[in-house]
Amino acid sequence: MKVAGITNQQEVYVVSDSKPFKINQILIIEDENLGSLLGEVVETSSYNKYIPFNINGEMGDNNVLESLRALGYNIDENTIYIARLNLIVEAQYPVTVGSKVRYPSFDEVKDLLVKSSPERGLVLGVVKSTEELDDTIDNKYRDLLCLLQNGKVKNQSGIPFIFDIKSMQQYPHIGIFGGSGSGKSFGMRVILEEIMKLSIPTIVLDPHYEMDFSTPFDKLESKYRTDFKDKFKCLQIGRHVGIKFSNLSVRDLSAILSAASPGSFTEPMMSVVEQLHKKGDTYYSFEERLMILKEAQEIGNERRIVELLNNAVDSVEQDRYKRMVDIYKKYGTLPAQSVNGILWRLQRLNKEGLFTNDIREIENCLMQGKTAVVQGPLKIMNVFSSYVITSLYHKRRDYRDGLQLGESLDYFPPFIIAFDECHNFVPKGYDTSAKSVIKEIAQEGRKYGVFLILATQRPALLDETVTAQLNTKLVFRTVRASDIDTIKEETDITSEEAKRLPYLQSGDTFISSAIFGRTVAVRIRMAKTTSVHTENPFDELLNMNSKKYEELFKDIKDHLPIYPNDLLSVLKNLNSAGIRDIEDLKSSLEALVDMGYIRKSSTIFGQCYESAV
Repeated sequence: MKVAGITNQQEVYVVSDSKPFKINQILIIEDENLGSLLGEVVETSSYNKYIPFNINGEMGDNNVLESLRALGYNIDENTIYIARLNLIVEAQYPVTVGSKVRYPSFDEVKDLLVKSSPERGLVLGVVKSTEELDDTIDNKYRDLLCLLQNGKVKNQSGIPFIFDIKSMQQYPHIGIFGGSGSGKSFGMRVILEEIMKLSIPTIVLDPHYEMDFSTPFDKLESKYRTDFKDKFKCLQIGRHVGIKFSNLSVRDLSAILSAASPGSFTEPMMSVVEQLHKKGDTYYSFEERLMILKEAQEIGNERRIVELLNNAVDSVEQDRYKRMVDIYKKYGTLPAQSVNGILWRLQRLNKEGLFTNDIREIENCLMQGKTAVVQGPLKIMNVFSSYVITSLYHKRRDYRDGLQLGESLDYFPPFIIAFDECHNFVPKGYDTSAKSVIKEIAQEGRKYGVFLILATQRPALLDETVTAQLNTKLVFRTVRASDIDTIKEETDITSEEAKRLPYLQSGDTFISSAIFGRTVAVRIRMAKTTSVHTENPFDELLNMNSKKYEELFKDIKDHLPIYPNDLLSVLKNLNSAGIRDIEDLKSSLEALVDMGYIRKSSTIFGQCYESAV
């Protein structure tokens, strides 16, 4: 391998007549004047005399051809492989044409590609195109993971990509971008597995109910498996966790009710909450005050309420109307429509179970170094996330501020907040209940040890302030031009790499990180656990149909053979669900014939169904 063509301080062409080059491959140029120079392959091609060389003018010209001849390459007989290399560090002056090029050893690229040890970092995958370094890799970096390619499990080949989690204190927050089916959620699962391995406190907001780590990947060898059952806890909103109503301030309650129906929370509604909410209110005391005011406004005036009080039949009714008179005197001028709107929102959230619990389970997980996976519908998640993130962030912040002021406060650990579909929580162009606190954490969280992992299919829809604070970005296959433009603006991905984004294989990613100072192409490792959503829906349908007809065959096999006159008696004795009438039974018998369970023959008594197994 040699340098050919015209060179400069940033890029050169390298040629070989024996072996093709791979994209993202690291090579060393031995320049007599400049010494050893590291370069990365950013574009590859091959030339043969039967194929015109200058098809599009991008991978060379006559200068390169003349250079190849001068270097002794027989371009008229051999296939010549050509690569364009970008130098990792700019040279002082152009590289010498004819300089030898070779593959590096592991020690020569270790500082470039390895930033942490496997025990202290996140082992996320393998750096692509580093297979040639296998023979020289240190033992401690070998056999750390498996890869899943084309449905088959493959052992590690190449340098592992290990993310230095400690460096997040200086370069905080991770973004994960990629379209549907690109491997984005798979990559997030791998990151969370590695975080659990290190017992780092984490909250995962999971609106898709997929971040359960209790089921091991059945294709993985036992030596690569890890049991995460004691490392995480799934907590459902309304069942395990919720918001303790008596702890809410007027501001908290207003934010929660506003998030319940974004865009329609008005100033009069805010006024209703401010006037009716009392410190220490329970859900029921606040709801009762609203309901009594609503009823009083429907009655219409104080005189009519007093009449009802005077005609009350018992002391309970008297007490209710006395309370109604007092409430109407104080708050009767509040807009009835706003009172109804607040009551509707409040009861809707309570019906979802939002006010039936507190966040102690989440706090306990963080204190124990576990991952709390919070699950719930997206709308309720948006409401709940605002409260829980604000509460926990302020606990950590108060603890750190207290240390600076010499105050003795209960310890609260640093933690990570991770969630998918983050453009729903911090969108560009409009506010949500959680947006302000997430933006604050994005800008100031590292000072307090609170970090973000944000995943989205649509980076163009994510708030720009937050996007700019994501110092490490994993970019999976992305098709939309607007999203690719956003990625190009927010990362150091080259124009060549941006062109490849729509064609990346699922699980391949570009990792653009300030920690590495460059973009690294990585194949994400095989996850050690599996999601409940990994089964192909068409396989699921096929399996369910097979199970259904297998059970049906068990029910009818004792009735075989079945003649037309037997159908009614068979139907009466059939236990299979979904068989409602004779026509259903006939259709099911025909399906069993098609599936090979029974066979059909013609007799003098009509069509006969008999066992085929």
